[in-house]
Amino acid sequence: MNRQKQLIIVRGGGDIATGTIHRLHRCSYPVLVLETGSPSAIRRQVAFSEAIYDGQSEIEGVTCLKVSDFAEAKAVLEAGAIPMMMDETCEILKEVRPWALVDAILAKKNLGTNRKMADKTIGLGPGFTAGEDVDLVIETMRGHNLGRIISRGTALPNTGTPGLIEGVGKERVIHSPAMGILFGKVRIGDRVEKGQPIAVIVTGQGEAVVEASLTGLVRGLIRDGYPVTKGFKIADIDPRESEYENCFTISDKARAIGGSVLEALLYLEQKQGF
Repeated sequence: MNRQKQLIIVRGGGDIATGTIHRLHRCSYPVLVLETGSPSAIRRQVAFSEAIYDGQSEIEGVTCLKVSDFAEAKAVLEAGAIPMMMDETCEILKEVRPWALVDAILAKKNLGTNRKMADKTIGLGPGFTAGEDVDLVIETMRGHNLGRIISRGTALPNTGTPGLIEGVGKERVIHSPAMGILFGKVRIGDRVEKGQPIAVIVTGQGEAVVEASLTGLVRGLIRDGYPVTKGFKIADIDPRESEYENCFTISDKARAIGGSVLEALLYLEQKQGF
């Protein structure tokens, strides 16, 4: 097994994971990101996972490049960028032993992460138990405890309701009304009116129109051609029309969680002595 000094593997490259990846990279840690072959990020402008489709993704001055193996990943790291591999089941662990592994998939359940995978393991959000399947858990629910480092137990359970922004909660997240292939009618950053068509779902029986649930800015919209099921999260509207730049920058929530991951790693390093 090839032990890599301070190599951090991050599972997941969505917008919340991107806050952690970006923070660790800026702090000079070598980060390797593992993703699925068909990421479903909504906030695509601030999700490194788009590199799976486009070959690369640049967010706030940091570049992430898609690679096919660990040799390519090392070359990308040496060039000062972030490598991303399609590796849903962590097959890479058969040839490399990371210093730390962060599960940032945010699946609300554990998709196979355990403490044997790395010297230091961290899980984001519900689905993990600190001290059992991971060393530490980071709270991801908005509110007073956002970013809290949990050394024993679990994060708060998923409520299914997004955090409030200017008093708006569940209305700002849009789910698919039908199963089919999605095609957008607007772009991220566009201002939309409540009831305005923002996408269509092409089904076997025709088209299902997706309407804006409120007036505001399209902060997130799943990519064109993505196959969705009924109830699948497909878009996010921000009621704050003055916050255009927020559509293209890492969120406060993602930054807070990223800072907590950094603190957690430094804590584990001090505790373990390496």
